[in-house]
Amino acid sequence: MKAIQIFLLLSFFTMVSCTELETESYDTIIADQFNPSEGDVGSLIASAYVPWRDLFNKWQSYFWAQEISTDELLIPKRPWGWVDDGGYRRFHYHQWNAEDAIIYTCWQRAYKGITTCNKVIYQIENDLVPTGDFKESSLAELKVLRASYYWVLCDMYGNVPIVTDFDVPADYLPEQNTRKEVFDFIVAEIADNIEQLSDKTDQSTYGRMNKWAAHTLLAKMYLNAGVYTGSTKWDECIAQCDAVINSGNYILEGNQKNVFVTDNENSKEIIWPFVYDDNYLVQYWADWNAFDHHMQTLPQEMQATYNLQNSPWGGICAIPQFINTFDTLDDARFRDNWIRGVQYSANGDVLIVQNGAQKGQVLKLVNELPAVDTAEANHGLRLGKFEYAKGSGSILNNDFPFFRYADILMMKAECLLRKGSADAAATIVTEVRARSFKSNPEKATVTGAELLAGSSYDYGRRDVHGTTDEGGEDIQYGRMLDELGYEFFQEAHRRQDLIRFGVFTTKSWLSHEPHGEYRALFPIPQVERNKNANLDQNPGY
Repeated sequence: MKAIQIFLLLSFFTMVSCTELETESYDTIIADQFNPSEGDVGSLIASAYVPWRDLFNKWQSYFWAQEISTDELLIPKRPWGWVDDGGYRRFHYHQWNAEDAIIYTCWQRAYKGITTCNKVIYQIENDLVPTGDFKESSLAELKVLRASYYWVLCDMYGNVPIVTDFDVPADYLPEQNTRKEVFDFIVAEIADNIEQLSDKTDQSTYGRMNKWAAHTLLAKMYLNAGVYTGSTKWDECIAQCDAVINSGNYILEGNQKNVFVTDNENSKEIIWPFVYDDNYLVQYWADWNAFDHHMQTLPQEMQATYNLQNSPWGGICAIPQFINTFDTLDDARFRDNWIRGVQYSANGDVLIVQNGAQKGQVLKLVNELPAVDTAEANHGLRLGKFEYAKGSGSILNNDFPFFRYADILMMKAECLLRKGSADAAATIVTEVRARSFKSNPEKATVTGAELLAGSSYDYGRRDVHGTTDEGGEDIQYGRMLDELGYEFFQEAHRRQDLIRFGVFTTKSWLSHEPHGEYRALFPIPQVERNKNANLDQNPGY
């Protein structure tokens, strides 16, 4: 099944090459290149999904933007590299600028997705490719998919142009819209098209925008409406979550780890995944790091642990203060998902550090980190949430569960909590926790009063350059924030959560100190402003 989906995504890969608004009518290209049949519409639609994969996980990614800017993960300087232009550390410091690579690549990849959607919508609307009985459903899928790209732009940059036309003049420069206008557009696009989407949850919709993925996307819009527009929409978020819950299509896996194994395409918890299969992706040199979390996080010595085809780079790791919030004795999400302690080769030999000041020592990963600007091989627990299959190349074959059922449950719980129904929220959170505390079931239970309490995160500057004490007791609903961290780390949730709970621009962690509320938005990329005088910079930059 995974191979079939990847084939569809790649079959029209060469037709998706634009990074800006196109200036030519696509009917000319069609006439010149092929005579489309009704069977081609699936491949054309699949081409509009390809930019999401690039946006999410490739170098300078949305994943990095949502994770290494937070109190959860970082990419410190290592003896063997991870310095580059200093951008990774600037994201930890919250000192990024409008010329940083993550800033402009996320913008350009999101608009590449939008342009591709506009292109295929244009083809279908103008009957340039026959769609038979699937015209309306195809258009609906593309419009909701386009809305998902706009969600990224709304979340990261706020004030961005809304462009829905493909056949535009050569000198076209779109006007900038407000964040509220972008929010309203996204919500309307989903609401207007959701009933035309497929309600199937089988191979035919795997990795595609079906009705339940659209409900989840709409729930996320409503969950963050207070941030995006200034007006909260908790009831609306609950309604969207209930639509997914009441569908009966999804369940919590009995073991959370089952969601992240190599062959996870049959998980009934996954709502919308990004599909990966290195048998197809390696055919394109640009996809060599399509999904390479193992390469980004494992020390080079651990190539021998998994018999990897390539030596990993050992960069990204956990911030110690975040790890200290876990129940390290009984929470399986800690035990199963973080790589720590003495490391061994596949045949049982103790691994020895090969580089840096610790060269010659046993490779023992510890929950310590001197600072973002200095770290050795042993410093920091490494990402282990996804299964790393023995013999893997540079691309993992696990699908990435971008939307999953646990997220639906936790969004509903958070909204209930914020509406004053703390005990009802606690019942849901307990349900999610239960599978991770099988060794001590009593610990799975959380109460409404506990969710109303502050965070256990010990905030404050904590590196060799300075120490402050800020704590987390003052964070409203801080325990709920903790629960989101336990369940969704390494899933590109954390930045949104920290902003929604008022932490992102107010607290310190490791080498990071706050740099102003305006940092809740990223700057408009300077390269885009140079091309379009209609783009005003976000305040503070």
